[in-house]
Amino acid sequence: MLENFSFKNLYLFSSKILTTESTEVLRTSPSIIKPLCRLAEPSVKHRGSVVNRYKSLSFRSLYLFSSKILTTESTEVLRTSPSSENPRCRLVEPSVKHRDSVVSRYKNLSFKKVSIGSVVCLLLACSWANAAEPPASPVEIDQVTEISLAATADLMGTLHSRSYVNITAGVDGRLEWLQEPGIMVRQGDVLAKMDLLPLQLKQSEQKAQIKRASINARYFNNELQRLQKLRKTNSTSQFQLDQTKSQYELAQADSEIATLKLKQIEDELRRATVKAPFDGVVTERVVRAGTDINRSEVLLKLLDTEHLEVRLYVPVKYLAYVRKGLELNLQAIGQAISTQVTSVIPSTDPRSQTFEVRIQIPEHLNEFWTAGQLVKVTVPVQDTQLSLTVSRDALIVRKEGTFVVKVDADNKAHRLLVKVGKGSFDRVTIVGDLQRGDNIAIRGAERLKEGQSVIVQ
Repeated sequence: MLENFSFKNLYLFSSKILTTESTEVLRTSPSIIKPLCRLAEPSVKHRGSVVNRYKSLSFRSLYLFSSKILTTESTEVLRTSPSSENPRCRLVEPSVKHRDSVVSRYKNLSFKKVSIGSVVCLLLACSWANAAEPPASPVEIDQVTEISLAATADLMGTLHSRSYVNITAGVDGRLEWLQEPGIMVRQGDVLAKMDLLPLQLKQSEQKAQIKRASINARYFNNELQRLQKLRKTNSTSQFQLDQTKSQYELAQADSEIATLKLKQIEDELRRATVKAPFDGVVTERVVRAGTDINRSEVLLKLLDTEHLEVRLYVPVKYLAYVRKGLELNLQAIGQAISTQVTSVIPSTDPRSQTFEVRIQIPEHLNEFWTAGQLVKVTVPVQDTQLSLTVSRDALIVRKEGTFVVKVDADNKAHRLLVKVGKGSFDRVTIVGDLQRGDNIAIRGAERLKEGQSVIVQ
């Protein structure tokens, strides 16, 4: 009977019996009149399960199963699929009515015909295994690099403004106007105004004093010239001449003193209007307008927001690894930068056993960071050493561990278990079966299987 079947018909019958995933009853047998036996071709999804179930079976196991199906003297119901542990499956006895029909159709089958059916099933399983190999997948790769990384520790520093000053009154008097807190000011903008009337009156009085001193000096100058002419004719005494000369010199000194006092008053008038010494923002107002204040009394506080620095206190045991000019990594509120150490102050606090390190912040980050904010600083704690690193995008995290996918010279993917160490921005150190220069997939590696072909983009 099997000798008259085409390969396709025999495939359909054998595959339906051997690959069914549900309990089915053999209601008809293969024949020349009904070659398909009302059995449908398995789906593509079903093929994958067939490959997994039958690729490990030996020829003997597959033969035993086929002969059990084709030579049984009873119509049986297939409950499970064959496996290396259960090649014959569990078969359930059907009704007596079906038994006689199966016996008449299959009792004359020879060993050769059963073997043919088994070989056909085996060949089909092998062909499906080859067809089930996944196609080449496109990936992006990066190389394993070897760089110097030092063991580091994360310490918290505080941002400070390089210019945060108390604005004080320059003169005594009544405060007329004061800038509001939160106002951004430029260098030279007015911050406070004093009552100028008392100083203006002093200025007018001093100008009158200068005028009087000038008149007195001119009088003694004329008198001195007159006595010098009389002395030539011995019409006056030498004592009177010397006295007049001294009075003239004193009048000149009084005029100079009056001029200097006028300059002092003018300086007080300029300082009565308080101006911003640098660009910044008014952070606090200490007094109110209308208050009588003394010189050097604090009026408000001005903060420079453009020039910031980090002040970091590092344990003294790391002093050997931190030096001026060393580049450190800083992080805060999602922003990460790398900048150099501005200064190291090697004076240890006896209580905390720390020394101070200062790091200037680039001006382009001033809109994100502000004074008083905490910043995480990565500080080296030992000498640097060479380590293998990969891109962070190459890491595949699973419950079994962390993996990377290596692409060999034949563009085959191999998943390797690695141990992840310290990192620096977009790269991390790893320990595993890798060498410098190996190609590692960084895109499209999540679903790759062992030995799968890839296309490097």
